[in-house]
Amino acid sequence: AGFIKSPLSQKRLTQDSVELYCEAIGNPIPEIQWWFEGNDPNETYAQLWDGARQDRVKINATYNLHSTSTISIANLTGDDSGMYECRASNDPDRNHLSKSPKVKWIRSQANVFVIERPEITTEVTPGSGKVTLSCNISGPHPTITGHKWIHKEKVLEEDSKSGASTSYVIEGTVEEHSGIYECVFEANPQIRGEVNISVAPQVTAYKKSEHGNEGDTGVLTCKNPSFPAVTTWSWHKSGQGRLDNASGRYIIKSSGNKTELRILKLDIEQDTGDYFCNATNSFGTGDATVNLRVRSRLAALWPFLGIVAEVLVLVTIIFIYEKRRKPDEVPDDDDGGSAPLKSNATNHKDKNVRQRNAN
Repeated sequence: AGFIKSPLSQKRLTQDSVELYCEAIGNPIPEIQWWFEGNDPNETYAQLWDGARQDRVKINATYNLHSTSTISIANLTGDDSGMYECRASNDPDRNHLSKSPKVKWIRSQANVFVIERPEITTEVTPGSGKVTLSCNISGPHPTITGHKWIHKEKVLEEDSKSGASTSYVIEGTVEEHSGIYECVFEANPQIRGEVNISVAPQVTAYKKSEHGNEGDTGVLTCKNPSFPAVTTWSWHKSGQGRLDNASGRYIIKSSGNKTELRILKLDIEQDTGDYFCNATNSFGTGDATVNLRVRSRLAALWPFLGIVAEVLVLVTIIFIYEKRRKPDEVPDDDDGGSAPLKSNATNHKDKNVRQRNAN
């Protein structure tokens, strides 16, 4: 057996996680094990398994053409510092309790250094049309080579300064920019802090005015784009009070920052009106209004009937006009035109005939 990839030594902060990777090749395919030796001089190597250290250790291994294995440790503590060893062997007697393997286990080692996480103090300072976020490291810390501000996995600002404090200015109000912001101190290991802009729910209606046909199902929707998430949603109707699922006609579905009210078999008289969606979190409450209009099922026919009526009126007007119009006068045969010319020609011919007969 031989290693293709070996684990790399790493530095981490307490509460962080670490991942080590090992890959070996051989014929037959070798087995991979993970062992650990702490920094205590009297501590010896102990084998690690999946689920060790109160289920903080996870080991994934695959054996296909060659062997690969990954060990990850979550929520690191100072006791996790030490030497981690990847061992590989394809000797048939490698795990025999009484026989020593003919081919010894090959080993690859990596050190993990877990450093106490420095304390970071954060602050949110609203101002005139702006909000200032700040992070400050107190106590010992690694050498800092720069800073970053991140929101929703997007880098907002970064620099290469070495200070133990950093700030970021947002144009607007806290209500417009609520959420989780990260301040990152570039060091080895990297140090991250979290700044939360928390506000009461800023509820908005998906549509301020909804339309539905009588007998159909009406759907009203509200959402909360602010932080933190809503803990309780409720719906009310003007003049009726709070609505709930127990009534049978109302179905309310709420999840996190969104709520939906479904009204079954819409009724023009009963369901038309204003509806209020109300949201509550640990910082207060907020609501929005949705106006619902219920139309008759025949409402869709009115445009068609209007067109038909217009066509009928036009046809009637044309018919009456045609009836009242005077008929064209029929021309007289004795009047001018081609007929008199024909008659003169005939008379002239008869006169010539009479003269020949006289001669």
